[in-house]
Amino acid sequence: MKLEKIITSTNERFKIRFLAMERSLRATGCDLPLWVIPYDQTRFDLPPNAIWWDIPEVRRFLSENRAMPLTPRYQCLTLANYQFVDADIIFLRNPASVLADQEGFIASCGHWSNPAHTYTAHSLKILKKISTCWPARVFNAGQFACDRALYSVEELKEKCLDPLHADTCFNFDQCGTVLLVNLSQVKISNLTLPPVNMESTWAGSYEDDDFEEYWVDASRKPYLLHWAGVYWPVAVDRLLDNFLTENERQLWAAQVEERIRKRRSLRNRLRKVRRASRAFLNEISGR
Repeated sequence: MKLEKIITSTNERFKIRFLAMERSLRATGCDLPLWVIPYDQTRFDLPPNAIWWDIPEVRRFLSENRAMPLTPRYQCLTLANYQFVDADIIFLRNPASVLADQEGFIASCGHWSNPAHTYTAHSLKILKKISTCWPARVFNAGQFACDRALYSVEELKEKCLDPLHADTCFNFDQCGTVLLVNLSQVKISNLTLPPVNMESTWAGSYEDDDFEEYWVDASRKPYLLHWAGVYWPVAVDRLLDNFLTENERQLWAAQVEERIRKRRSLRNRLRKVRRASRAFLNEISGR
């Protein structure tokens, strides 16, 4: 694959994460243009060699069908030679070099070992018809690359509107991305599987401070780290800090603390609900 651009999606709320991602990309020596899909209307000034990017027809189509906010990433499927990443990643190696010998659609996550959240009841039936090895064809929609356009805009709209696909495509952005890619019949490879066997790109895999011991073999070192679904802290957080200013670190630390606090509060509320439910069931059963 001859990589030509990096694509991401962000808004003002995720600006700090976006800045860390962009700086890590440039630190690897990658000077490719960065295209940024606006998550919403809260835009900000982008760094050099970065532009806001949208396909109005796709955005309008998704809006008319009340699609989930992350579905505009589908517009990537109309392009060739790109790497898409969510804003909550950092690059460890130059993606242009890593992907140079790859072809087709390239994933780099471990969802093959835990395919939850990559399919719906409807799309699973389709995936199973495509291949008995369907778990090897699912992936995290926050990190993927492709050397060819899988659809024209009209073909993309047609696939999404198909009654067999509509619920998945409009209401479940990750499941929709997985379904659309599989329907295209493109070759799908995952760098964490043979023949590459790259170590995990998920930040949550690295719980110990000596995580770099997994990366002694440079050819198997992940080229990016993704914090998808990770609730802090994890050991690799310090790599993220390397790409933030002192003021940004303080702001980010406050945001992380707030997220942890909200998560603890939610857990406590759910725990109380479960206790109340058990007490009620015990009471009506005469225990």
